[in-house]
Amino acid sequence: MRLCAYIRVMTDDPDNTQAATVAAAAAALVQQYGDDAEVVATLRAAEFAAAGDVEALAAWDMIIAYLEAMRAGTGEAPNAAPLN
Repeated sequence: MRLCAYIRVMTDDPDNTQAATVAAAAAALVQQYGDDAEVVATLRAAEFAAAGDVEALAAWDMIIAYLEAMRAGTGEAPNAAPLN
């Protein structure tokens, strides 16, 4: 599964751009888990790393980076490799 498709499944919006998709996934985590969103994302990334799912791990790493940028107050998504 391509990374962009993986994150789009998480956000239920197939028309999002890469940056919007990552932002939507991060926002959904923050809405559901609040201040624990980054921890939850890290745990999910660890699950995929343990399973050897490199594409899903990369997607979660991008979401974690976005959450870190939000926490730092930069207001911008970090520069990342293309999802697809």
